[in-house]
Amino acid sequence: MEAFIEIAKQEFIVLWVVIDPIGTLPVFVAVTAGMAAAKQRMVAVKAITIAFCVLLGFILVGQVVLDALGIPLPSFQIAGGIVLFLFAMSMIFGQGKPAEDMQSAEPLHMAVFPLAMPSIASPGAMLTVVILTDNDRFSLEHQAITAGLMAVVLLITLCIMLMAAPIMRVIGMTGAAIISRVMGLILAAVAVDAVLDGLQQIGILADLVTA
Repeated sequence: MEAFIEIAKQEFIVLWVVIDPIGTLPVFVAVTAGMAAAKQRMVAVKAITIAFCVLLGFILVGQVVLDALGIPLPSFQIAGGIVLFLFAMSMIFGQGKPAEDMQSAEPLHMAVFPLAMPSIASPGAMLTVVILTDNDRFSLEHQAITAGLMAVVLLITLCIMLMAAPIMRVIGMTGAAIISRVMGLILAAVAVDAVLDGLQQIGILADLVTA
């Protein structure tokens, strides 16, 4: 039971980092500036719904597509780790979340881009849910729990967006940027671990050690 709780905690932290609820907040504030409260809530709910459907789709069919293409999961895990690392670098050194040129878009379109994708259901999040639900390593029960943890993180993201105004008054844009960069550093470590684990699975590290 303790081992199960520890695994759940680790997966929750990984999902929290790649979905980055706090980092989504500045984007939500930027794209909903000047909107009525009811419309802001509508945009937030729609963005979370779309992001959940996208990530759930990757959980259900992501590995099936990989198998159909003949791509082994370790290779996908290494590629995903590299992409995650590059994404983490953009969080650390860049603006963290794309927020420019958004105020001219239609409100409902904003829920799709940039909120649902790529801010919430980011490429890193898509790759992560596939890795965390590897059919060869995890049971259906484990995959269902991972999907549930993902839903919890998305629900927290929704709550944060609905509380955007008071939160931003407390932490400010500078505080949100700092938190996003700290999460980027954690994500970089997760990405490196994913690459090392993928290399270990295909035996490269073992060959290097014995050479």
